[in-house]
Amino acid sequence: MKGFRFTAWLSTAIVCFLFWMLLTWSVAPRELLWGGLVSVVVAAFACRFFIHSSAFYLYNPVRLILLVFYCVIIFFWEIIKANVSMAKLVLSPKISYKPGILRIPGSPDLKSDYGIAMVSNCITLTPGTITMETAQDQEGRNYYYVHWIDVAETDRDKAGDAIKGTMERWIGRIWK
Repeated sequence: MKGFRFTAWLSTAIVCFLFWMLLTWSVAPRELLWGGLVSVVVAAFACRFFIHSSAFYLYNPVRLILLVFYCVIIFFWEIIKANVSMAKLVLSPKISYKPGILRIPGSPDLKSDYGIAMVSNCITLTPGTITMETAQDQEGRNYYYVHWIDVAETDRDKAGDAIKGTMERWIGRIWK
């Protein structure tokens, strides 16, 4: 198989197996055996798409703790804030929202493709926003093209702060 690396395969198999365990929530021997078998097969096909650089980058305990903290606390809080904002907008007796597409700058410190993808997905998962595209200009700066259901700010930097909140800063700590 062209481009096959054992470390990428092993890392992908571990992630697949952990996901299997999360879905089945069982430690029965048959479930573990099938989970291991399916994970090994899936990893053989997916490792070249899943791992692009350091295979065990995310297995660093500090990064894992930051990732769990981000997902459980920071991202959850951003979702609550966005839901409250959307509830106010939807339940308002007058329709006064202004949808629009904004080009907001990304953090210059966040260069990882995984980090940029994670920020894009987190923006999309928060109600009221959808990341349509990510791009890079000639100087290497990243931008997110975001559809915002109620454009409250037209200044790119202020809009970026309103849309991304603290998500990009926390994701930058995980994906340096």
